Amino acid sequence: MEKQAIIYARVSTVAQNTDRQVIDLKEYANSNGYNLLEVFTEQISGAKKNAEREALTDAINYALSNQCTILCSELSRLGRNIDEVLKSVIYCKEHGINVFFQKEQFSIFNQDGKPHPFLMIFISVLGTCASLEREAIRFRMKSGYDNYIQHGGKVGRKEGFKYSLEDYTKKYPELVQDLQEKQKGASGKLYSVRALANRYDVNASTVQTITKILKGGTKC
Repeated sequence: MEKQAIIYARVSTVAQNTDRQVIDLKEYANSNGYNLLEVFTEQISGAKKNAEREALTDAINYALSNQCTILCSELSRLGRNIDEVLKSVIYCKEHGINVFFQKEQFSIFNQDGKPHPFLMIFISVLGTCASLEREAIRFRMKSGYDNYIQHGGKVGRKEGFKYSLEDYTKKYPELVQDLQEKQKGASGKLYSVRALANRYDVNASTVQTITKILKGGTKC
């Protein structure tokens, strides 16, 4: 029986792309006799909750419906929040969905169809390492930022610089689309400033600024 698979790839920001992950996983699928059915990609922080990650949810649901394996470049693509990663892995295990992690070279289920005996240990250790790495990156960035400020460095936009609606659309296309829908009459908690800021991981002031531009057509 031919093996069926899909690819799930994720990057954290719109400045990155999933091309390399997809290319590597396609090569793996071809070399290991998989019939590749679909490719799911998204650009979203690994710190986000599973419920906010539409492509991941779609990939898992598709794999469940089509009884196929999910190919993933590495465990951290499932997220850098260990609790959320474990939720995804446990759900897949309980529903018979196999996930193969290329970098770590292990799957939820072995070739005999049984769960990997050290699965939860691997996931916990690797997931914790990913979380620690994320905290280390934050620490280094803050340390560098503080050092830069202490030595007279200046941050923020240059004097006179203003973002246009086009600039914001390139940077936050989905946020701008939601705000345009809100302007047309969409309402409810999902369209509040706080909800939109949390959904797209931006400051509330950014949401308010784009709203102001949409209303007045000015730069801010």
